[in-house]
Amino acid sequence: MQQLQGMDASFVALETRNSPMHIGSILIYNPETAPDGFVRFKDILAFFESRLQLSKTMRQRMVRVPFDLDYPYWIEDPDFDLEYHVRHVALPAPGDWRQLCIQAARIFARPLDLDRPPWEFTVVEGLDNVEGLPKGCYAYITKVHHAAIDGMSGIDLMEATHTLRPDEPPPPGPDEWKPEKVPNPIELLGKSYFNAIANPLKQIEVAAKAAPGLAKALRGLAAKEFDVSTEMIAPKTRFNRKISPHRVVEGVSVPLADIKTIRGAAEGAKVNDVFLAIIGGAMRRYLDSKGELPKKSLTAMAPISVRSTDEKNAMGNQVAAMIAPLGTQIADPIERLAWVHDRTTNSKAMTDAMGARNMTEMSKVSPALWMSLGAQLYTRLSLANRGVGPIFTTVVTNVPGPPVPIYSAGARLESMMGLICLTDGMGLAHVVQSYTKEATIAFTADREMMDDPEFYAACIRESFEQLRDAAAGNAAPAEQKPAAKKSLAKSAPKKPAAKKRAAPRKKPSEPAKGGTKTSTGRSKKPAQPLKGPTTE
Repeated sequence: MQQLQGMDASFVALETRNSPMHIGSILIYNPETAPDGFVRFKDILAFFESRLQLSKTMRQRMVRVPFDLDYPYWIEDPDFDLEYHVRHVALPAPGDWRQLCIQAARIFARPLDLDRPPWEFTVVEGLDNVEGLPKGCYAYITKVHHAAIDGMSGIDLMEATHTLRPDEPPPPGPDEWKPEKVPNPIELLGKSYFNAIANPLKQIEVAAKAAPGLAKALRGLAAKEFDVSTEMIAPKTRFNRKISPHRVVEGVSVPLADIKTIRGAAEGAKVNDVFLAIIGGAMRRYLDSKGELPKKSLTAMAPISVRSTDEKNAMGNQVAAMIAPLGTQIADPIERLAWVHDRTTNSKAMTDAMGARNMTEMSKVSPALWMSLGAQLYTRLSLANRGVGPIFTTVVTNVPGPPVPIYSAGARLESMMGLICLTDGMGLAHVVQSYTKEATIAFTADREMMDDPEFYAACIRESFEQLRDAAAGNAAPAEQKPAAKKSLAKSAPKKPAAKKRAAPRKKPSEPAKGGTKTSTGRSKKPAQPLKGPTTE
């Protein structure tokens, strides 16, 4: 029996019907590498069963202390049933990308059963009309509670459900897993009593460890090694209020090589700065089209992993965070990238001074009861609608994926797109993932706040293309309304064009003239923002 840490317990405390606290992904597979070029559902079940011993997450369930007087515990589930956690559905005809996103949003909106190991994989067939994919491909829609994993420990779960070769045999040796007895309430209350006595001593210990970091931060502020300005507190937008139970998901895939090339447009810029600048440009375009763009920069909370090498396979979260301004007040894409790099460098210096690890350790001694009561009151009193909320607009988490192809049940993983939980006050969040030669910028949003996810996906693509062209010295016309495209289609690099006089500036709400080209080269008219909801 292992007790959750403070940050992990906070994700349990924040769980509500409208705000299920799980993260996940849409993973798309090509079975051409599997035996006979075909994968059956029972093959997937057998594959997972043969590799359960490689993951702690898959067979551990949560046990909560009565009245939430202490942090919950993980135990090995005595009633573990693999077929409960791995489901099987098929899209109706025609089976296109939009239908897959709708299905993923519906699945992702439902809370997990916390009386069982908190994860689900849904196998989705019928993807025969997703542009860019051969017929016969299928997907996994995954859900894992955030209390069990962060971005880096999630990669360990990926390793347990994937191999480096399509014909890799099961791991050697017997599976020595043993179930545990579910503790009764008296046992749990007894443990909480002793922990309550010890917790003040832990708080003193953590405070003593954090004091040098705080002193260093104050010295750095005095020496102007970094600054603390009001730009780090974002203005409120449509995404910063109480959320509904409904979700939308979408994503855009771009060449990873283009991202690495773009970072050279601003001295010292990192790959993560490029993604932040792209998302800043997309949010600028989207909110401007609604007449809701604030003059002040929006900001993102960017998680930072502090997981050490010896904690690689440990469950739970080992993350700190920094605030990253997105430069939404800047129209020029290169100027935005340079400004974002400058401000993230400032935020990193402040986080380093305080000690990212110390920030994580402090969360481990927060009183469990007060954490739970605070989370419940925040939701019940609708404080997010009263202006009480996070100081950031959205979340942008960057999760590095495998640099080489990987396989599940013999099928090659073709593409991956992250899904993320939402909370009151934060109705839009982004996941950036890399895999082989592609990078995917995906988002999860509240459907009541964003009923046109395809339009926002087009904003992301247009923001990327404008930054890519500007970095290549190919100045694009000042901002124009993005035309919706197939989100999964890759962005092909453009040939350099002869210089010409810049076109007149347009507002994002103006329709672009002429058609746009899809990745297949077919011409189509630019799409307008959707008028109604896209999922349930």
